[in-house]
Amino acid sequence: MRKKPHERAKVGSSNVFADLGLPNPEQELLKARLTLQIYRIVKDRGLTQAQAGNILGIKQPHVSALMRNRAGNFSVGRLIEFLTALGQDVAITVKPTRKRQGEISVEAR
Repeated sequence: MRKKPHERAKVGSSNVFADLGLPNPEQELLKARLTLQIYRIVKDRGLTQAQAGNILGIKQPHVSALMRNRAGNFSVGRLIEFLTALGQDVAITVKPTRKRQGEISVEAR
């Protein structure tokens, strides 16, 4: 039986989706951060998944997927609509960057 060579751990970037080589990593990170905010609001309010579904206009199984950070079927726009339905203001700021390519961030208060 051959031994596997030791693999060294690599320091990742701030985007696990890019580190994994997934397509559209910035968008996937944004969706994950928006989904996290939805999760926090639902949990903080003590909403059941059925109650959250009524507020968001989706069925309970879709809320369940969101609560497990499975936002794959929802667009960024749709996730923003969920946040506004939950009584959140969403602000999008576009500004020049000093880097070669800009980045996307989510700031929650």
